[in-house]
Amino acid sequence: MPLFEVAILEKPTNKAAADVNQLERLIFGPKAVIAVDTESAGIVAVLEAKEQLVDVDKSRMKVLVRPFR
Repeated sequence: MPLFEVAILEKPTNKAAADVNQLERLIFGPKAVIAVDTESAGIVAVLEAKEQLVDVDKSRMKVLVRPFR
């Protein structure tokens, strides 16, 4: 199975981005994940980061996956 690098970000609210110029916040990773494809790698990362995602607004979450080369 291929190796992927995965990171999870939380995008700021529109108000925070406008008022304080807040940027995205790193929630998880970057971490190496072995999976069948990019979608599976993202799912594995979300399941591994379950504890860090408790206080995260899931609608503002962004999962970034890239093949490890």
